[in-house]
Amino acid sequence: MAILVLLIPLLTGGLFWVTSNRKIINIINISGSVLLAGAAGINLKAVIDNGVVSETYFNNVIYIDSLSAIVLMITVFVGMLVSLYSVSYMNREFASKTIGIKRLKIYYSLLHAFTLTMVMTVITQNMGLLWIAVEATTLASAFLVGFYNNKKSIEAAWKYIIICSVGIAFALLGIILLYYSSVKSFGQTAFGLNWSFLYENAGELQGSILKMSFIFILIGFGTKVGFAPMHTWLPDAHSQAPSPISALLSGVLLNTAMYGIIRVMAITNKNLGNGVFTGRIMMVFGVLSIGTAAVFILVQGDFKRILGYSSIEHMGIIALGFGLLTPISVFCSLYHMFNHAMTKSMLFLASGNIYLKYHTKNISKIQGVMRIMPFTGAIFAIGIFAIAGMPPFSIFTSELGIILSAFGKGRYLTAALVLIFLLLVFAGFVTRMLRMFFGEPEGEIIKGEFGAINLAAIIVLLAVICITGLYLPPNIRSLMESAARIITGQ
Repeated sequence: MAILVLLIPLLTGGLFWVTSNRKIINIINISGSVLLAGAAGINLKAVIDNGVVSETYFNNVIYIDSLSAIVLMITVFVGMLVSLYSVSYMNREFASKTIGIKRLKIYYSLLHAFTLTMVMTVITQNMGLLWIAVEATTLASAFLVGFYNNKKSIEAAWKYIIICSVGIAFALLGIILLYYSSVKSFGQTAFGLNWSFLYENAGELQGSILKMSFIFILIGFGTKVGFAPMHTWLPDAHSQAPSPISALLSGVLLNTAMYGIIRVMAITNKNLGNGVFTGRIMMVFGVLSIGTAAVFILVQGDFKRILGYSSIEHMGIIALGFGLLTPISVFCSLYHMFNHAMTKSMLFLASGNIYLKYHTKNISKIQGVMRIMPFTGAIFAIGIFAIAGMPPFSIFTSELGIILSAFGKGRYLTAALVLIFLLLVFAGFVTRMLRMFFGEPEGEIIKGEFGAINLAAIIVLLAVICITGLYLPPNIRSLMESAARIITGQ
């Protein structure tokens, strides 16, 4: 049953408060994430076999099609690996007395609550509930951003709350306009905000109202995605949150917000009969975001902030692919959502190991990573080249497809600008971050890694980005092709 993917993280989050035994807390954390992955896997198979999973209660509010299945797959897979990695990471924080048992329980409760809100975003087809779920992701994750309760983390958390709350207010206005368009055409109905109903009857909606709705939703949810110029919360939040949470913020949260945009984009395109209106706006935000990230990456001295700006860049690439709205570009954008989630999550988890070892995020104070942590250092170095779009990794494949689609559609200036920005990003990564891996470390730093489970989570992600750069399983490919057809309306 689809409802299980909501019940499992809800129950898991509550179970942490029935015990103060750290080993039991770790078992609850791992068990909950594995069970959630299993439940999501069953629903994913059902979607592959049947096309749609829909629960009849609550006016078919639970709804998983190929588009939502892709984001759900990303959410639970990254969530499971983050939960596994968190065991070693938080045990280290506990051992150093950075946190106590109460803070440990708060962390895990919020982690699973955060996962719950993101899962709820992608399995509901009611656009009003989707808005509520996106807002709930802010509330759950803000406490995690400010988890360490120091000046910078609290400032980042408040900045995150304020900017995203303003954005979500714009999205609410867009949802209201969407419902108004539905009421104008069909009267008041229990299905008036259900995505499947709106999509099937998109031609009868009020086009001018729908355009305004899309603009407000794009700005609102685009704030959460991290589109420039609404991106200012993102580098701070990703830098100050615990590294496992940074992996979820970058790898999963941004995708769920993008999911909300493309759901409304699909309705709007079907109503207008083409994607010219939505496509132009998406491409503007996409190119602006890529360019903004490229400039800021060149001047950062904090390696987690660089990874944060990189997320803005990749969300821009995804938006560009959706804006081009060709079958290949949309497929590659969906593929890129997956690729970015895997690669960036791997980098943030590896960065957590580096931070725990060196106790700083300042690049100028970190040297000799390859000597101190050879496995983490090697994976992090590989990840830098992967996230910068080097072959044979999966991000190269999806980026190449989007850029070729831009050339194929005659968007030569757009494609040329993106290529220049991507070169700047690569230069920024190489010049800023590669210095961390060589030389002699300052002071006495104990050599060694942080445990098998910790490394296993990172190695799994590395394996995924290596394999999917060369081979995409047929079931996943067909799922993405089906989702692309939903967005393009073909």
